[in-house]
Amino acid sequence: MVDDRRLRIAFFGTPDFAVPTLEALLASRHPVVAAVSQPDRARGRGHRTSPTPVKAVALRAGLPVLQPDRLREPSFREQLTALRPDLGVVAAYGKILPEWLIAIPPLGLINVHASLLPQYRGAAPIQRAILAGEQDTGVTIMRIVRELDAGPMLARVARPIPADATGRDVERDLARSGAELLVEVVDAIADGRAIEEPQDERLATFAPKITREEGLLRWERPARDLHNQVRALTPWPHAWTRMHDARVLVIRTVVDDEAAIGTPGEVVEASGDILRVSTGRGVLRMLEIQPEGRRVMSAREFLAGRPLRPGTRLS
Repeated sequence: MVDDRRLRIAFFGTPDFAVPTLEALLASRHPVVAAVSQPDRARGRGHRTSPTPVKAVALRAGLPVLQPDRLREPSFREQLTALRPDLGVVAAYGKILPEWLIAIPPLGLINVHASLLPQYRGAAPIQRAILAGEQDTGVTIMRIVRELDAGPMLARVARPIPADATGRDVERDLARSGAELLVEVVDAIADGRAIEEPQDERLATFAPKITREEGLLRWERPARDLHNQVRALTPWPHAWTRMHDARVLVIRTVVDDEAAIGTPGEVVEASGDILRVSTGRGVLRMLEIQPEGRRVMSAREFLAGRPLRPGTRLS
């Protein structure tokens, strides 16, 4: 086997999570022949159309970029086939890939998945792990098969989830770890050293897509669970509650007391830097909040403009 064999890589990715993997491949011995990304979307308050993070990196590197609206478009199939990729690499592309596409590269497609498979298969493994209060997570490089995230594993690396880490924090860490691991796996495939391990279906759990409705804080739940909800849903869609019928995003919290105090949703202290709310078990302290349509504020800034009386009920 030739140690310096170079594989032609077709890269599939869209958001920030995928960028470190694309950059690592660009710095590797393997040529990236194209980047496939989702179509550009309108983003932000101005609803301006901007390139996906992967497209922006690809254009700077001089790569061809393919952005099919539908993967079944004949022109996309022809373009991808003409690139003659040896291997496809996927990192948060955002669409399920059909069997005909998986079959185009002779070495198939592999995926950077942000969990320790077979746990948390699906669209939101990072958020679901934090919501569940997991203390550890990781990245798995797996072969893509027809069944969702069920293919054999080529490598895994574990990482702790710090107690106050948000979804954004964990995503950044796993994106870097996954990029490093991915290149090691591609090298191993090229050199004939890769070993595939089947997943244990008995241990499989699932991580369905996060919805906006999951952001509502239900104060009858324990403070620890609500804190995990705030962490998991940062940066999107954010946890939220209602104060005086106004919707307020809750950006950063800490569990202040795990003993039951007051009625769930009742403000038990609101002065200076302190904004504490009773829950079904314990007290949650809000450190940063964001009134709808306004900037993020510290508890002190928020209370200076919107005094709250102890006993006020949030819903």
